[in-house]
Amino acid sequence: MRALLPLLSVVRGWRVGAAARPPRRVMSLYRTEERGHPHSKDYRLFFKNVAGHYISPFHDIPLKVDSPKNLFNMVVEIPRWTNAKMEISTEEPMNPIKQDVKSGKLRFIPNIFPHKGYIWNYGAFPQTWEDPYEKDNNTNCTGDNDPVDVCEIGSKVLSRGDVIQVKILGILALIDQGATDWKIITINVNDPEAEKFHDIDDVKKFKPGYLEATLNWFRLYKVPDGKPENKFAFNGEFKNKAFAIEVVNNAHECWKAMLMKKCDHGAISWPAEGIGSPKLEFSGFEPHGRCCESNTGLMEKQPVLLATKPSLQPSY
Repeated sequence: MRALLPLLSVVRGWRVGAAARPPRRVMSLYRTEERGHPHSKDYRLFFKNVAGHYISPFHDIPLKVDSPKNLFNMVVEIPRWTNAKMEISTEEPMNPIKQDVKSGKLRFIPNIFPHKGYIWNYGAFPQTWEDPYEKDNNTNCTGDNDPVDVCEIGSKVLSRGDVIQVKILGILALIDQGATDWKIITINVNDPEAEKFHDIDDVKKFKPGYLEATLNWFRLYKVPDGKPENKFAFNGEFKNKAFAIEVVNNAHECWKAMLMKKCDHGAISWPAEGIGSPKLEFSGFEPHGRCCESNTGLMEKQPVLLATKPSLQPSY
């Protein structure tokens, strides 16, 4: 346990042994800053590092925390039981979290009986990208041009903008309008029950019905908007941890390749601009994890500042 202390000290509050030790609050490596008003088209949630520099949650937060133990950083976009469809904006400078807009209206996910909103803490893995020009050998479909989606199944309702460390447990392959849209099943490493969960079978054992509810939710959540039920690869079967980690590692390699294309002016051949080329924003990002100190200038064009929030991560 002693060997875990440095790792646990930088993530959500933790405890050792019985509850005799008083709760601790630990400062995160990242802070968030809100601009505009919630549930409005100008709302943005920006990220800063500990030095106070604006960073991209898409590019600047590392994917892997501890490779030997397969721990990964997750950026929380949507807290459990909420309905607003929030997402990292891959097309805007600094890639803030914003609310999705369709047909000119802010997007809210309908409730799928008997649930309220999203049934997990929902978010994305940074430094991953589902390539829309590469067919996946498992699904025979291309990627959806977004970071890989993550469902965190722990017991706590997290906050938008939290950056947490998770264990990967399994994966579901949603096919969305002909594109592969992977859903990674994870648990916060600091969840009180995290030590029970090591693979997808543990979810079946310790949270019976949760995977079935997850499959049903993803199948139906677009139906109230008049769309057909969603389809899945593998007949909706959840694949195990090893399969999921391979998918995430591949998406990380796609992200690195995409980055090289942008940074090296054409190391990868993409369709010409205007012929289906992906729209992805890299303003302020430098290779090798260095954020630009000049990013502050980009913020002058953003909506009025509401608040700067340190990602204080309370103990369970």
